[in-house]
Amino acid sequence: MPDWLSIESFQQIADQHRIIGTLIAILLPFIEAFLPFLPLAAFVVANATAYGLWFGFLFSWGGAVLGSYLVFLIIRKYGHNRFFGFITNRPAIQKLIRWVETQGFTPLFILLCFPFTPSSLVNVVAGLSNLKKKSYLLTIMSAKFVMILVISWIGSDLQSLITKPWKTALMVLIIIAMWFGGKFVEKRNNKKMEAYLRSMQKHDDE
Repeated sequence: MPDWLSIESFQQIADQHRIIGTLIAILLPFIEAFLPFLPLAAFVVANATAYGLWFGFLFSWGGAVLGSYLVFLIIRKYGHNRFFGFITNRPAIQKLIRWVETQGFTPLFILLCFPFTPSSLVNVVAGLSNLKKKSYLLTIMSAKFVMILVISWIGSDLQSLITKPWKTALMVLIIIAMWFGGKFVEKRNNKKMEAYLRSMQKHDDE
């Protein structure tokens, strides 16, 4: 990570320039929705360290939700243009679109709760699907709430990870649980999608 994106640099900006620091605290998670290679977890930890658990959480959550939903709205409006054909016509994307359309709120919510899920891809796929705007906004708000609150809680007091071994152990367990949970949901939903595609193929053959 560049030096200017480090937690120490961000804390210094937050202490010296509260308004600018607040804008940056919201802007960085917002930009991550458009540039998924940026480290969202690091931004959330930096916000929680600089502003405390609740303010840091609110800044991160607000920025992440706004960014994700804006990506969704942009793709919803322009995603079917010929310019995006190289994305929308890919079989893998079409498969994901059908999965999003056939699943309810819960699987999508669970998937987006995990920090290892490529949420930017989910935003794009959801924008290309026929999901209702309000439904996806509720899904994003709920899932990001859970994910960012957990990361903010961990990052709000990094020193306690050393002084309180139970917190370190709990953090490790949460990360492991999220990773295995994400893999479980992914595998389970892949099986559902394969079964759905087989049923659709059988219906077309008849």
